[in-house]
Amino acid sequence: MTLSIRIIPCLDVTEGRVVKGVNFTNLVDAGDPVEMAALYGIEAADELTFLDISASSAGRETTLDVVRRTAEQVFIPLTVGGGIRSVADVDRLLRAGADKVSINTSAIARPQLIAEISDRFGSQVLVLSVDARRARTASGYEVTTHGGREGTDIDALAWVEKACALGVGEILLNSMDADGTRAGYDISMITAVRAVANVPLIASGGAGALEDFAAALDAGADALLAASVFHFGIHRIGDVKSYLRKHNYPVRANTTG
Repeated sequence: MTLSIRIIPCLDVTEGRVVKGVNFTNLVDAGDPVEMAALYGIEAADELTFLDISASSAGRETTLDVVRRTAEQVFIPLTVGGGIRSVADVDRLLRAGADKVSINTSAIARPQLIAEISDRFGSQVLVLSVDARRARTASGYEVTTHGGREGTDIDALAWVEKACALGVGEILLNSMDADGTRAGYDISMITAVRAVANVPLIASGGAGALEDFAAALDAGADALLAASVFHFGIHRIGDVKSYLRKHNYPVRANTTG
């Protein structure tokens, strides 16, 4: 059975507001996260991702109150990331209404956290966020941390392989080079990661034209995450679903387009 493509808006949140920039810089306000989450639920998004992009760099936890209020407004799977450092943090977020959690910086600091979360809650709740950029590593891609602010010298493909072995359920691959540019997903990066990942792959970073969504799927993505094109009204969820359906990609029928 062919699984339906998932279209996932991403809410990058800092200090309680949704923001969006280019390559994680020059951030501009995009709205209230709870209000935007409710809108995307109405527009038939398949999932919603909520990333507190300053939690790790600021050394604090994701704001539970915002997660709780967001979960009350949406009835689609909600993934929450940012500042998650322990099994206890995951437990709090799941109790607040998250369906899945996304980790990045903390997993690189202590990879065993992946296994601990997977063993306790099941791999289906665990998404590894990989913020990768071109660099002089074996594969040509390096993992970054702290919302893309710090390099690691860790090869992105080797890290994805290790994370899959430790029990991660999905990979959220965000191209730091393409992020916010609307110039298209990083096709070569998606292709490279797809070759080593044995779990579902979510493509992120660079969505612009409707054709970009199809190109990412052709490169091996199982789901498509985007932010600015949805936040600023360039495309609606229904537009993307209608385009993909017209070109024979399996999308869920609950669409407004």
